[in-house]
Amino acid sequence: MERDDLIEYSLDSHHSEEHGKELRKKIWKVTLLLTIITAIEVALGAYIKQSSELWVYVKWTFIVLTVLKAGYIIMVFMHLGDERPWMRNVILLPYAGFILYLIFIALTEALAVGDAWSGVGL
Repeated sequence: MERDDLIEYSLDSHHSEEHGKELRKKIWKVTLLLTIITAIEVALGAYIKQSSELWVYVKWTFIVLTVLKAGYIIMVFMHLGDERPWMRNVILLPYAGFILYLIFIALTEALAVGDAWSGVGL
């Protein structure tokens, strides 16, 4: 009986060169997509001032892009994209609901703090 802990799995690959090319293409696609999204977030944060009227939209763009990036990372790196649709939904729908709840709480508290500060100087 061969011991399982002695096998070097990285040397025990059984795929063709075409499959390897597909995997490398997927890796480059994932890297490029995440880099573009991150570059957009950094550019928005660097070039639009917080005092600008556009800052509200920039914040919402940050939230949307971050949630999309997190979902994509979960789908690719945690191999959730390879699962059956019902299994994906069992994991992603509560995650999405929790994120929406956190955004709701953050906005509600921010408005309450803003209301509290607006009456301070009176």
